[in-house]
Amino acid sequence: MDRKTFLSRLSLGLSGLIATLIAIPVIGTLIAPLVMNEPRKWRDVGSVDKFEQGSIGLVEFKGAGYKPWSGKAAKQAAWVKRESASKFIAFSVNCTHLGCPVRWQKDAEMFFCPCHGGVFYDDGTVAGGPPPRELQRYPIRVKNGRVQVLTSPVPITNITA
Repeated sequence: MDRKTFLSRLSLGLSGLIATLIAIPVIGTLIAPLVMNEPRKWRDVGSVDKFEQGSIGLVEFKGAGYKPWSGKAAKQAAWVKRESASKFIAFSVNCTHLGCPVRWQKDAEMFFCPCHGGVFYDDGTVAGGPPPRELQRYPIRVKNGRVQVLTSPVPITNITA
């Protein structure tokens, strides 16, 4: 084998190796959502007595993919509404327009998005502004006198309990 052929094959071999190394994470990123289970876990947000009937309050909890090194990125929040002695609703804090955090205004009995003027009624339905759909919901349950929220990485679909 002459020098030119050797260098040509070496160049092609190294180029193929580099292309393979670049393709592995790209292919993994495309395939991972199809084969990985979405992490979900019930998180305690307080005792039933913590929530007054008819009130809405902000609760924080560790997210679905919590790891000890996650820091503040692992925290999620939800607005919890107690409708009756045993019925609760948990709304995502993110506006369905662009994901900005909504805040509850007790006097107006509405959720407001400060970024683009989105407004939601106390049941999460759109009252005005650009949001295309109601606030996303987390599944919620009462177990042994404790209120629990089922976490998900990002509440993408409207899940009702």
